[in-house]
Amino acid sequence: MSKNTLPEIGRRAFLGGIFTLTATASAPYYANAAGFLRGAGDVRRIKLRSQRTGEAVDTIYWVEGSYIKEALAEINWFMRDWRENEAIGYDRRNIDILAATLRLMDTDEPYHVVSGYRSPKTNAMLSRSNRGVARNSYHMKGMAADLKLSTRSINQMAKAAVACNAGGVGKYGRSNFVHMDCGPVRTWRG
Repeated sequence: MSKNTLPEIGRRAFLGGIFTLTATASAPYYANAAGFLRGAGDVRRIKLRSQRTGEAVDTIYWVEGSYIKEALAEINWFMRDWRENEAIGYDRRNIDILAATLRLMDTDEPYHVVSGYRSPKTNAMLSRSNRGVARNSYHMKGMAADLKLSTRSINQMAKAAVACNAGGVGKYGRSNFVHMDCGPVRTWRG
């Protein structure tokens, strides 16, 4: 997949303008907005950083009920299988879960993404060398992410994700990351 987004300055200026207009127009209602996944709000933003590729995403991807196509394309590319350089349409529900958990933890730190989408080839390779990798992983469907934060513990991250009541949450203490997916609601320790 090729990276099909607007030029950085144009896209950022465009989104900045949308954010300013939306924040101004919705300011009196923002604190009371039910939002998706408690606290997602009228404007949804996600911050991600990859230790593998050195890339970062800090984007508003949803405004007043509508996803922003260019922002989703940027997230899809960021969450790609970096080993195969392969991207798919990353599940919007999981983006919402990640954004909501960041808001619930009241942090401006970006998630450090250990793993997003995994191609079947990458997942098979990882499952051969690690018992904790599921053969039919939600990572292969673009529905999961393994994440770290330096300012929050894995217990704090997992509690925020569980509070969303929107998917699977796994705590991996030895590896110091939390798995979040938009599959059935469940919890586990890895």
